Amino acid sequence: MQRPPSEEFSLKETSPKIAGSGNYSVGDKLTCTYDLVEQMQYLYVRVVKAKELPHKDVTGSCDPYVEVKLGNYKGITRHFEKKSNPEWDHVFAFSQDRIQSSFVEIIVKDKDVVMDDFIGRILFELHDVPRRVPPDSPLAPQWYKLEDKRGEKLKHGEIMLAVWKGTQADECFAEAWHSDAATVGREGISKIRGKVYLSPKLWYVRVNVIECQDLVPSDRNKPLEACVKVALGGQSTRTRISPVKTANPTWNEDIVFVAAEPFEEGLMLTVEDRGNKDEVLGKCLLPLHSVNRRWDNKTVQSRWHNLEKHPMYDGEKKEVKFASRIHLRVCLDGGYHVLDESTNYSSDLRPTAKQIWKSSIGVLELGIISAKGLSPMKTREGRATTDAFCVAKYGNKWVRTRTIIDNFSPNWNEQYTWEVYDPCTVITIGAFDNGHLHGSNKDLRIGKVRIRLSTLETERVYTHSYPLIALHPSGVKKMGEVQLAVRFSCTSYINMLHKYSQPILPKMHYVHPLSMSQTDTLRHNATQIVSTRLARAEPPLKKEVVEYMLDVGQHIWSVRRSKANFFRIVNVTSNLVGLVKWFDSICHWKNPLTTLLIHVLFVMLILSPELILPTFFLYLFVLGIWRYRWKPRHPPHMDIRLSHADAVTYDELDEEFDTFPTSKGSDVVRMRYDRLRSIGGRIQTVAGDLATQGERFHSLLSWRDPRASALFVTFCLMAAIVLYVTPFQVVALLGVFYVLRHPRFRTKLPSMPANFFRRLPSGADRML
Repeated sequence: MQRPPSEEFSLKETSPKIAGSGNYSVGDKLTCTYDLVEQMQYLYVRVVKAKELPHKDVTGSCDPYVEVKLGNYKGITRHFEKKSNPEWDHVFAFSQDRIQSSFVEIIVKDKDVVMDDFIGRILFELHDVPRRVPPDSPLAPQWYKLEDKRGEKLKHGEIMLAVWKGTQADECFAEAWHSDAATVGREGISKIRGKVYLSPKLWYVRVNVIECQDLVPSDRNKPLEACVKVALGGQSTRTRISPVKTANPTWNEDIVFVAAEPFEEGLMLTVEDRGNKDEVLGKCLLPLHSVNRRWDNKTVQSRWHNLEKHPMYDGEKKEVKFASRIHLRVCLDGGYHVLDESTNYSSDLRPTAKQIWKSSIGVLELGIISAKGLSPMKTREGRATTDAFCVAKYGNKWVRTRTIIDNFSPNWNEQYTWEVYDPCTVITIGAFDNGHLHGSNKDLRIGKVRIRLSTLETERVYTHSYPLIALHPSGVKKMGEVQLAVRFSCTSYINMLHKYSQPILPKMHYVHPLSMSQTDTLRHNATQIVSTRLARAEPPLKKEVVEYMLDVGQHIWSVRRSKANFFRIVNVTSNLVGLVKWFDSICHWKNPLTTLLIHVLFVMLILSPELILPTFFLYLFVLGIWRYRWKPRHPPHMDIRLSHADAVTYDELDEEFDTFPTSKGSDVVRMRYDRLRSIGGRIQTVAGDLATQGERFHSLLSWRDPRASALFVTFCLMAAIVLYVTPFQVVALLGVFYVLRHPRFRTKLPSMPANFFRRLPSGADRML
């Protein structure tokens, strides 16, 4: 596959006309709420209500609605049937960049089957419309007498209106009908509005199943193989079969689930006899709102709960209470951070319980300005189009911009704010195509950007155009660019620096750690809960959007990601390899002057050993100051070279986009399995070599090879005697001079210690 040019996927610094970047005066910045986005001017018309409207129908009724016209743009309210005093409370927003008229016309009409009847109208000259700038109070609506088409006042009929000029900082902006969405029907307006969402508050439900008493199986002659099935909504698991085969089994087993407030489902425990066709021996339902909550490592008191049984008599279920009991310790753990993201780039590291939150250290402000060059995502009426919106996620707050209809270079100019509790967190911004306006039921992903806050300088406004990169079955592709403005403001620099010395995760993760398999399962369940809750909002934040923002599916095997991680390791170890090569060149006198200087330095350090550590740290200090000149000036962005997306083959991409379980034929699966075996074989060989070296080291004193161990023990005794009678400086100087000896005193054969170490036994000769 041909590599795309790296310049196409590079980050570009921009200079938008925003107050935060210094393009506005200080006075403008103080009066401007949105100082990280370009100010967009709008004409707002708020239609509140009408009264005493005249009847136009033959039946003597009136079905009124309002039509707001400004040039070629027209907005319509909903109509009321047979109501002379309707209340709409609807806001219309017309972008002043597209206004081609000197007046705005508000027309009241009567809905009819054939042709709507004209009731009255109001005209406003645009130069007479007042301007409102937040934080000014909203403009109060007023009553206006309706006029006929000749401009004369009607005897009956008034309408309450408010007309003003403002910006996107106006409170009405999010709920208003926009002129750039004129092609969307009134029923589709709710699907394109911008919204702020809050993730549900997640808790870990920890269940310690201890024991049962007095179980009553149907067949008392058979040994009881009891287990407990614990279910919470769609999450369920079973304990192991109790080793006690009596009516009083014990388990003492921990089970952890994820639950979200408000708790809609209870915890169901079912005791089953696995040896008798999973016979139900009793059930117990625990409402979560009655369960104790904790946010520290204090022990929760255990309780006995009665088990209930529901036998069937003549097809009817009858509830029977009996003496069987189950001993449980149940609590809602809020001392954990419920993982809905990878901790490598989590946006929130706080525990669930607010009682143990620390104070915030700063504020993150994000301005989503615009996008350009977006790829067409669908076809409408034979024409390629894109209805783009952006989603940003940080902490438990999700934001969604309004959808810009049919535009490959949309301008959002919306600004959002978050409190920051940890600087080592990441904000994610994703761009999507709205698929809910014209029959589709899925939002298509365009691309996303991640920005780590710790890489940003405080109080500085970063304005850049980020490439939106997507990986398709055909290869990596640039889907456009999104222009963002980001500012991280710090309220306490000392508190922020103190965060670097604190544990990343809350205390409970270290006091009562979760296993890796538990963590993966709980993260998956938490993601499902969050996506389900956000999909119930209006407009919904669909499941595919939430999963893309949370990187669901990244743990599935991918040849591309495996190669990328391998080259990351190579890149990390390259400095160490370079240091070894440099030292080897010193030892082989490839640069005699440098080798002589190293000899002098070693002699000085050996004669004055107290200078070794100060010299080492001074070197690191000088190196850090020297590299300050090359520190990154831009925030990080998606790197196709680091992701190994520019050199991936078509077959590897096809495997990465395959479903799980696979949907491919047997021949393709066999080929991929053979390739995976080949890659796994190499990893297996490297792991075996590492194990061999470690086992040889352990065999020095294990006497598995008695002659080798005897030689090593004898050497240790002689070395101890020599080092005891010889000054340390002399030994160190002789050792350094030997390592740095001239090439004429060297041989290409391995050294004696290397030969001895390679002859030591390992576990490889005992492997099958």
